Amino acid sequence: MRRSEFDRAVTEEFGDVYGTSLLRDLALGGVGHRTGAAALRDGVPPREVWFALCREMDVPPERHYGAGRLDPKRS
Repeated sequence: MRRSEFDRAVTEEFGDVYGTSLLRDLALGGVGHRTGAAALRDGVPPREVWFALCREMDVPPERHYGAGRLDPKRS
């Protein structure tokens, strides 16, 4: 997952404002109890941060994979 795909997935799942807030404020156990923003700054791959965020926020598994990818039908 590229960082651009990660950003798109967060925005699509949580909205721009709430997604930004989650990344800034929510400690994610899956990345060492760091915020998503801190984990990304520390070099944790975006895909790992995405999965940690999904688990923490109870995002249904069917929305974990392929999130953030552009839909070829929209282009």
